[in-house]
Amino acid sequence: MKCYEIMEYLREVSPESFAESWDNVGLLCGREEKEVSSIYIALDATKEVIEEVKALGADMLLTHHPMIFKPLKRVSGEHFIGDKILTLAENGICYYAMHTNFDVMGMAEAVAGQLGLEDRRVLTVTYEDEHSREGIGRAGMLPSPMTLAECAEYVKSRCLVDHVKVFGKPSETIVMAAVCPGSGKSCIEDAVRLGADVLITGDIDHHEGIDSVEQGLAVIDAGHYGLEKVFVPYMEEYCKRKLTGVKVYAAPERNPFWLA
Repeated sequence: MKCYEIMEYLREVSPESFAESWDNVGLLCGREEKEVSSIYIALDATKEVIEEVKALGADMLLTHHPMIFKPLKRVSGEHFIGDKILTLAENGICYYAMHTNFDVMGMAEAVAGQLGLEDRRVLTVTYEDEHSREGIGRAGMLPSPMTLAECAEYVKSRCLVDHVKVFGKPSETIVMAAVCPGSGKSCIEDAVRLGADVLITGDIDHHEGIDSVEQGLAVIDAGHYGLEKVFVPYMEEYCKRKLTGVKVYAAPERNPFWLA
């Protein structure tokens, strides 16, 4: 299957038009006419991931986060990103990223589904026309009321994470949850506006956490990776179903940090 044919299927899931203007999505390295017999799916294009792609002889790498984000003035082996780009190019590996377009069309629904949220609505609208309102995150009702402490355990079990950071009183009752996989600090205001009892997200620091609680919004920080890792099994299932004749590899779950 040609790279451009695979790209058409990827755009069916998450059209590039849904990406934020500051983002960098789509084919970031490689030729559209490249024949692809195998694809490797990961959250990030780390050096370790690229070495695994090489070892497997895969023709295409698909990630959520774009490796090429800030402008580059030159591509050389002296810079760690330039070195990775050269490795991809020298080995004929096409590289495609689905970032905020997947956040809008894919990620939020997937995590909201893991949590069993009901009566879902978009948390932060980023795209609107006469037919639809789409955007980052989702808000909805939990399957049943629970305390914040119980909700923290529920998030750990449903999203398969070992640890969460919680802001708020353990005994407070949680009925409505907002979820923003990845970094959700920009969604705090919308979660408060919608009347959510808790925001389930990642990358919340001290000041954002206590400020949220002062506005009546508890926070469960399950980590940037903890929630977004769903990208890999989600796209693995989709690619295996859609890409006839293409072997699909999935990166093993690998948290980028550890707790001492």
